[in-house]
Amino acid sequence: MRRPVQELFGDYQNNLYAAAFNVCKNAEDAKDVVQDTFIQYYSLKKDFDSEQHIRAWLFRVAINRAKNMNRTFWRRNKKSLEDYMETLVFETSESEELFETVMKLPEKYRIVIHLFYYEDYNVNEIADILKISQSNVKARLSRGRSLLKERLQEEWNDDE
Repeated sequence: MRRPVQELFGDYQNNLYAAAFNVCKNAEDAKDVVQDTFIQYYSLKKDFDSEQHIRAWLFRVAINRAKNMNRTFWRRNKKSLEDYMETLVFETSESEELFETVMKLPEKYRIVIHLFYYEDYNVNEIADILKISQSNVKARLSRGRSLLKERLQEEWNDDE
């Protein structure tokens, strides 16, 4: 199965951007990652088994490219999370608080939480995308949730 890049771009651009931003924490780098991901898909000339296979492949490439982006010299010139937060608009203060807290999690928990809650992947699919075991995905989800709970409770207790 092979789909035109233009269709995939329309379908997955925003999702891949969100996943890449989750790793890079930089808008410009995330845009570059998305562009590079689609260029690699276009150049690959590979047939995929299904739509889910294409989607998983795109996410795996985007996440790996984002991780590589973090290791580059240019990474030192990134936009800070605080600067980026000023450009975002949230519906409620709670959603802004949750976003900030998730973005402060360690990368390995942040990626798994993003794929599970925002992209609706199940544990098995996340394991395939990240090339880790299902038990590792479950452990990261559990630890990520615990960290989120702790940090949010601390903030709520501080507000009282």
